[in-house]
Amino acid sequence: MYGIFNYDIADRRVGYKHSDHILDLEAVGLSGYFSDLGIDGRVFARPVLNDFIALGKPAWLAVGTRIRRLLAHNAAALANIRDQVLIHESLATLYLPVHIGNYTDFYAGIHHAENVGRMFRPGGDALLPNYRHLPVAYHGRASSIVVSGTPIRRPNGQTLGPNGQPVFGPSKTLDIELELGLIIGKENPLGEPVSVADAEDHIFGVTLFNDWSARDIQRWEYQPLGPFLGKNFGSSMSAWVVPLHDLEPFRVAGPIQQPEPLPYLQSKKPDRWTAGHFDLELEIVLHTGADDVVISRTNARELYWSFAQMVAHHTVNGCNLQIGDVLATGTISGDMPGSYGSLLELSENGTRPLHLPNGDTRTFLNDGDAVTLRGWGVANGLRVDLGDVHGNIIPALQPKS
Repeated sequence: MYGIFNYDIADRRVGYKHSDHILDLEAVGLSGYFSDLGIDGRVFARPVLNDFIALGKPAWLAVGTRIRRLLAHNAAALANIRDQVLIHESLATLYLPVHIGNYTDFYAGIHHAENVGRMFRPGGDALLPNYRHLPVAYHGRASSIVVSGTPIRRPNGQTLGPNGQPVFGPSKTLDIELELGLIIGKENPLGEPVSVADAEDHIFGVTLFNDWSARDIQRWEYQPLGPFLGKNFGSSMSAWVVPLHDLEPFRVAGPIQQPEPLPYLQSKKPDRWTAGHFDLELEIVLHTGADDVVISRTNARELYWSFAQMVAHHTVNGCNLQIGDVLATGTISGDMPGSYGSLLELSENGTRPLHLPNGDTRTFLNDGDAVTLRGWGVANGLRVDLGDVHGNIIPALQPKS
């Protein structure tokens, strides 16, 4: 996994996570270890990954292979400089790994969409008519995406009061959303769509993503144009990005899509069409001060739309993606109560509190609570971990008059 770190008084630079250590790629690169690949080691002396990502997929693959060789057990190339280039993660400060120009939040988790539809449209269709025809999404904001570990302040906003009139104050139903974030690694010119067959070549890597949500603010504001203040106060992203290529061992078939999507959402590469999803275990841990409780376990294969379909749909109108853009999947939920990716679902919109081991209960988040998202894949004895996403809730500010 690639990320941005520093330690002592050193500048921010690119690192590669190896167990509980970070390989300092600036130090390794400046030693000339990548020079025969035609890669200037100074690209790893940057405060974001964007310049490295811009080198393109052949460079990503070559560097990844070289790093794995360097880190191989008792690698001779590392023997004399191990103490200079391997930093224990406890000594490092981590930063947002990419400069994010644009952020898009999809709604690709069909079980989440069905659960929310049943809650807010009882008696009607759980899914809106367009859901099975296109990857629904909205364009969000990038300015308040923060690195894992950054505190999240409870937002103020308008909500609908008990007398049917709007009131202003802190959100009372602060929630989480378990998502994956796709980091765009290749640009397309304005006006030129990316085909679904080529879409994965435009993804550098995958990261865990928590799209914090103020449900009461969202409920009052979202019609007719969708989320605004209920979402844009903060999203947390892992400090580490797993290259998409490293997830190849976990590739699996996705759900049967009925009705069949329109041709631009179908790949002519049968392997990618039939195995466009990834078998990645995901879990949510709630920290209340007294307990650390796993409140949900699910899997990324529960997504309805694939990564490639999200990229293809995003660009089919000619929208130009840029390196470092984040495309979030939307909440990933399974089809059973213990596999839901939000408290909205886990508590059935606050009507069924979660009972914690210490006797306490939760429907939504209290001040002082914290949440950690975790993810990993295991296949044929190989394990790949996604970087955790952690955030703790701090009280709302008193509004200024």
